[in-house]
Amino acid sequence: MAPFWKKSLEEFSEAEWEALCDGCGKCCTASLVDEDEGIVLHTDIACRLLDRHSCGCTDYQHRFERVPDCTRVSPDNIHQLTWLPDTCAYRLIARGKDLPAWHYLVCGDRDRVHQVGISVQDRVTSEADFEGELEDRVIAWFSLEDQEERTG
Repeated sequence: MAPFWKKSLEEFSEAEWEALCDGCGKCCTASLVDEDEGIVLHTDIACRLLDRHSCGCTDYQHRFERVPDCTRVSPDNIHQLTWLPDTCAYRLIARGKDLPAWHYLVCGDRDRVHQVGISVQDRVTSEADFEGELEDRVIAWFSLEDQEERTG
């Protein structure tokens, strides 16, 4: 039997969709988007609710009330969320690709995303501690090519 993530987006249950999250924390960082140019610049400034070590939300159940611009990622909007990194499991599945070898659903180890350097673990600053311009905090995220090179 094929793994659940091999089915079409419309067939996912809510629990299955939630299970796709690889726990990298990248979606919880601020991005600068130039829609005219199609450019997304990622920064190392994270949502105040992100636990910068575990890369999980400290108040997941109430995140939309506490952070009004928090975005719900769903099968209905995944194709419009161009700011998500190319390593994002949601984006990969929506594009018809498979999960990478480091994804916990494949390897069985939730910490693997951190071990191979895909996550933001201990590499971001909370927006609560940040003063300045986001433009000054732009960083280069791993591309899929870099990811494959790093993780074999």
